[in-house]
Amino acid sequence: QVQLVESGGGLVQPGGSLRLSCAASGRIFSINAMGWYRQAPGKERELVAAIISGGSTNYADSVKGRFTVSRDSAKNTVYLQMNSLKPEDTAVYYCNADQTYFRDSEIVNNVYWGQGTQVTVSS
Repeated sequence: QVQLVESGGGLVQPGGSLRLSCAASGRIFSINAMGWYRQAPGKERELVAAIISGGSTNYADSVKGRFTVSRDSAKNTVYLQMNSLKPEDTAVYYCNADQTYFRDSEIVNNVYWGQGTQVTVSS
Protein backbone atom coordinates (compact mmCIF):
# COMPACT_ATOMS: atom_id res chain seq x y z
CA GLN A 1 0.00 0.00 0.00
CA VAL A 2 0.92 3.62 -0.49
CA GLN A 3 -0.08 6.38 1.87
CA LEU A 4 -0.27 10.00 0.73
CA VAL A 5 -0.38 12.92 3.13
CA GLU A 6 -0.96 16.46 1.91
CA SER A 7 0.08 19.57 3.74
CA GLY A 8 0.56 23.27 3.12
CA GLY A 9 -2.99 24.42 2.63
CA GLY A 10 -4.44 27.42 4.33
CA LEU A 11 -5.86 30.89 3.89
CA VAL A 12 -4.15 33.29 1.55
CA GLN A 13 -5.05 36.62 -0.03
CA PRO A 14 -5.59 36.97 -3.76
CA GLY A 15 -2.26 37.29 -5.50
CA GLY A 16 -0.50 35.37 -2.78
CA SER A 17 1.33 32.06 -2.92
CA LEU A 18 1.18 28.67 -1.28
CA ARG A 19 3.19 25.51 -1.66
CA LEU A 20 1.46 22.19 -1.16
CA SER A 21 3.38 19.07 -0.28
CA CYS A 22 2.45 15.43 -0.71
CA ALA A 23 4.54 12.93 1.19
CA ALA A 24 4.33 9.31 0.06
CA SER A 25 5.10 6.33 2.24
CA GLY A 26 4.61 2.58 2.24
CA ARG A 27 5.28 0.36 -0.75
CA ILE A 28 6.58 3.11 -2.98
CA PHE A 29 7.60 1.62 -6.28
CA SER A 30 6.43 1.67 -9.87
CA ILE A 31 4.66 4.99 -9.43
CA ASN A 32 3.94 6.00 -13.01
CA ALA A 33 2.48 9.40 -12.28
CA MET A 34 1.40 11.67 -9.50
CA GLY A 35 -1.09 14.44 -9.75
CA TRP A 36 -2.85 17.18 -7.91
CA TYR A 37 -6.61 17.41 -8.11
CA ARG A 38 -8.99 19.89 -6.57
CA GLN A 39 -12.65 19.96 -5.76
CA ALA A 40 -14.67 23.05 -4.98
CA PRO A 41 -18.14 22.95 -3.42
CA GLY A 42 -20.72 21.97 -5.99
CA LYS A 43 -18.11 21.05 -8.58
CA GLU A 44 -16.54 17.82 -9.72
CA ARG A 45 -12.99 16.93 -8.85
CA GLU A 46 -10.65 18.14 -11.56
CA LEU A 47 -7.04 17.54 -12.47
CA VAL A 48 -4.85 20.54 -11.72
CA ALA A 49 -1.36 19.28 -12.47
CA ALA A 50 0.43 16.00 -13.02
CA ILE A 51 4.01 14.84 -13.18
CA ILE A 52 5.00 11.63 -14.94
CA SER A 53 7.79 9.31 -13.83
CA GLY A 54 9.99 10.63 -16.61
CA GLY A 55 9.57 14.17 -15.36
CA SER A 56 7.15 15.63 -17.87
CA THR A 57 4.29 17.72 -16.53
CA ASN A 58 0.79 18.72 -17.51
CA TYR A 59 -1.41 21.51 -16.22
CA ALA A 60 -4.98 22.55 -16.44
CA ASP A 61 -5.42 25.61 -18.63
CA SER A 62 -6.74 27.58 -15.69
CA VAL A 63 -3.46 27.29 -13.78
CA LYS A 64 -0.85 27.37 -16.52
CA GLY A 65 1.78 29.96 -15.81
CA ARG A 66 0.78 30.18 -12.16
CA PHE A 67 1.23 26.68 -10.75
CA THR A 68 4.28 24.44 -10.88
CA VAL A 69 4.40 20.76 -9.95
CA SER A 70 7.72 19.26 -8.93
CA ARG A 71 9.15 16.34 -7.01
CA ASP A 72 11.92 15.46 -4.62
CA SER A 73 12.63 11.77 -5.11
CA ALA A 74 14.94 11.58 -2.10
CA LYS A 75 12.10 12.72 0.15
CA ASN A 76 9.36 10.83 -1.71
CA THR A 77 7.50 14.09 -1.95
CA VAL A 78 5.77 16.03 -4.68
CA TYR A 79 4.97 19.71 -4.51
CA LEU A 80 2.55 22.13 -6.03
CA GLN A 81 3.80 25.70 -6.02
CA MET A 82 0.83 28.01 -6.45
CA ASN A 83 1.46 31.64 -7.31
CA SER A 84 -0.85 34.51 -8.18
CA LEU A 85 -3.70 32.76 -6.45
CA LYS A 86 -7.24 33.71 -7.29
CA PRO A 87 -10.47 33.24 -5.34
CA GLU A 88 -11.56 30.67 -7.90
CA ASP A 89 -8.61 28.52 -6.83
CA THR A 90 -10.39 27.91 -3.54
CA ALA A 91 -10.91 24.16 -3.16
CA VAL A 92 -9.80 21.06 -1.38
CA TYR A 93 -6.63 19.86 -3.07
CA TYR A 94 -5.89 16.15 -3.28
CA CYS A 95 -2.72 14.29 -4.08
CA ASN A 96 -3.00 11.26 -6.36
CA ALA A 97 -0.61 8.46 -7.26
CA ASP A 98 -0.90 5.85 -10.00
CA GLN A 99 1.01 2.62 -9.48
CA THR A 100 1.41 -0.09 -12.09
CA TYR A 101 3.60 -3.17 -11.81
CA PHE A 102 3.81 -6.86 -12.57
CA ARG A 103 2.99 -9.47 -9.94
CA ASP A 104 3.68 -12.96 -11.23
CA SER A 105 2.27 -12.82 -14.77
CA GLU A 106 -0.38 -10.18 -14.20
CA ILE A 107 -0.45 -6.42 -14.26
CA VAL A 108 -1.41 -4.77 -11.01
CA ASN A 109 -2.72 -1.21 -11.00
CA ASN A 110 -3.40 0.79 -7.87
CA VAL A 111 -4.61 4.35 -7.49
CA TYR A 112 -4.09 6.16 -4.22
CA TRP A 113 -5.54 9.37 -2.84
CA GLY A 114 -4.59 11.62 0.00
CA GLN A 115 -7.10 13.06 2.43
CA GLY A 116 -6.93 16.53 0.96
CA THR A 117 -5.87 19.95 2.17
CA GLN A 118 -8.04 23.05 2.11
CA VAL A 119 -6.89 26.07 0.12
CA THR A 120 -8.89 29.24 0.59
CA VAL A 121 -8.11 32.38 -1.39
CA SER A 122 -9.96 35.34 0.03
CA SER A 123 -9.41 38.98 0.85
